Amino acid sequence: MGASKEGAIQILTIIGQIEGHTALSDDNKTTKYEHVMPFLAAVEESAEAKGLLVLVNTMGGDIEAGLGISELIAGMSKPTASLVLGGGHSIGVPLAVAAKRSFIAPSAAMTIHPVRMNGLVIGVPQTYHYFAKTQDRVVNFITENSRISREKLMEYMLRTGEMANDVGSILNGPEAVSCGLIDELGGLSDALGWLHQQTCKCQEENPKKP
Repeated sequence: MGASKEGAIQILTIIGQIEGHTALSDDNKTTKYEHVMPFLAAVEESAEAKGLLVLVNTMGGDIEAGLGISELIAGMSKPTASLVLGGGHSIGVPLAVAAKRSFIAPSAAMTIHPVRMNGLVIGVPQTYHYFAKTQDRVVNFITENSRISREKLMEYMLRTGEMANDVGSILNGPEAVSCGLIDELGGLSDALGWLHQQTCKCQEENPKKP
């Protein structure tokens, strides 16, 4: 978390594993939601902050924390852009599409798979319904904040034969753009260029009073 040299564009890094209500070991690189959420609120309230750049390189993590951060980004009134570098896997997908404009590096990848949980799972119908409802929350957010259709997203999510011992798909940068998941291929200069363009538009539409 930080700011550009001029301080106009605030920068948020989503790295490692998204940490939720349970603290991970010190061996893990994590993004802690209790740090990110107040930062996003402060950016939205700041008069000096003109936009937000989200740098995404995550393996995924806690669904509740990931969706919470994603909803905050999606709900911001200021220009927001995301850039997927390396990987935007699992719950990293909602985080990537939450911004008003999403970019992905050509060498980056995104993993789409059904909702999974660790630890004890009780084999009763209620557990299945909980999984289904949680997955619906993720799918709804992605489709509402990107151009991918629900049918195409579910096709990628439930694909067999692509991942070892798992169900799902791995999309590289161009594939993520062609299916409508991410807006465009690009790098740091592209994402920052779009943000600066948007901040200029906002200043023209809302000039300071003399």
